[in-house]
Amino acid sequence: MAKPQRSWVIDFGILALIWGASFLFIAVAGKALPPVGVTFFRMAFGAIALFALIKLAKQKVPMNRDAWLKTFGAGLMMSAIPFTLFAYAELHIGSGLAGMVNAATPVMTVLAIMVAFRDQKPTRVQVIGLGVGIVGTLVLLGVWQGFGDNDPLAIGALILATMFYGFGSPYIRKVVSPLGLPNQVAVFMQLTSASLATLPFYLAGPLLTGTPNWASIGSIVTLGVVGTGIAYVFYYRIIDAAGSTVASSVTIVQPVVAVILGMLILHETLSWFEAVGGLVIVFGAMITQGRVKFIR
Repeated sequence: MAKPQRSWVIDFGILALIWGASFLFIAVAGKALPPVGVTFFRMAFGAIALFALIKLAKQKVPMNRDAWLKTFGAGLMMSAIPFTLFAYAELHIGSGLAGMVNAATPVMTVLAIMVAFRDQKPTRVQVIGLGVGIVGTLVLLGVWQGFGDNDPLAIGALILATMFYGFGSPYIRKVVSPLGLPNQVAVFMQLTSASLATLPFYLAGPLLTGTPNWASIGSIVTLGVVGTGIAYVFYYRIIDAAGSTVASSVTIVQPVVAVILGMLILHETLSWFEAVGGLVIVFGAMITQGRVKFIR
């Protein structure tokens, strides 16, 4: 029994590093592409990478309508909509701050379970974690001074994106996982269907918003292949092994990576209340995971 436990813990660590770095790649890619363009190419490159893995593994992609509709739902909640919202937000705020707001995902998962997935009843501890996470979000945003220097629409986009992630995790556990598909097949279907749905929106607007360079091209390719395609395989494996709440708690760790990379590479800064609020959000997420033992 120890081996499976070790397996998902290793997956968890790899995923935290990959998704923590993704906020940097989103910011760099956004210098050349509109938000919906970042989303489309991110999903398309991820789908291409997964298609190669599927072929190497000699796996089959089901062609029945039910499976595609169910994975399309996951694609909307876990990819198309939140990816676009994060790409938009990072045009106006730092990548580190975006990563810190994303730490509220486990809190949003508890909220989603309370609202839409009532067969998975939250515990009293999880409700306490939800409350702490909300307080942390308010502190991070500096609500006593409005939104400070932050664009209210960007902040709203971040919060809405985490809400979609929160609903997406239990949706995958309840609707997609029972399909019994190999992880890379399920994610391939999710990304393919979502990218096809996003393409018309991308073509309807400007294809480029800046001059592409090696940094922006490398960022979007890495974001798609590693940060989306391969990363979601790890995410699905964690959901299958440990559940949606544990899987969503990867956001407890990834803000550290996002903030460090944002400061070192993009020269971003954080105000005191953003740092404190981020820590409170992480604390709330830890409570929802039952990692704070003195709360019963």
